[in-house]
Amino acid sequence: MTPRIADVEIPDSALAKEATELVRDTAGPLLYDHSRRVFLFGALRGRHRELAFDPELLYVAALFHDLGLTQEYATSQQRFEIDGADAARDFLLRHGLTAERARIAWTAIALHTTPEIPYRMEPEVALVTAGVEVDVLGFGFDEVGDAQRDAVVAAHPRPDFKRRILRAFTEGIAHRPDSAFGNVKSDVLAHFSPGFVRTDFVSVIENSAWSE
Repeated sequence: MTPRIADVEIPDSALAKEATELVRDTAGPLLYDHSRRVFLFGALRGRHRELAFDPELLYVAALFHDLGLTQEYATSQQRFEIDGADAARDFLLRHGLTAERARIAWTAIALHTTPEIPYRMEPEVALVTAGVEVDVLGFGFDEVGDAQRDAVVAAHPRPDFKRRILRAFTEGIAHRPDSAFGNVKSDVLAHFSPGFVRTDFVSVIENSAWSE
């Protein structure tokens, strides 16, 4: 029987099962539970908005979306979103999915910390962001019913989640502070990484090699 949480079917294809095992083993309980909630909240918001989406593709993208924060990428210097996006794309291509479906998953992960733009793109791209927004920021909270929210959290608890996810963000990007330029993670480093100095967009322009 296909597993269901909050009346959302959890994809159980061979590909989905392998993705589940990979992320559960690599990311640990905090990010695994968070990523499963992202899928569930994204699917529920998609249902609320009457969007047609590919559940398997949304599932894999949601699972991989924070993979770049894990120890496997402790020496990476690019944005953590791109690390996860590259890993998801390569995983999907290895399993025979089309380049177009792999591109959608890549885009969903790469843009999940970029406000507004994902909502103008494919449903899977929009719904990874929609799921992240519910679980991390509380945006769209009321698009998910109380009973559905309770069922998701019962299946994937979030004890002390706010503090723990901020620590995971900090630990995942503190070694690559330049990658936070122009995105929301600069706020995380400003709060929690001693000595971090924001790159200022205006200063970059004023101090560029151009004379005027």
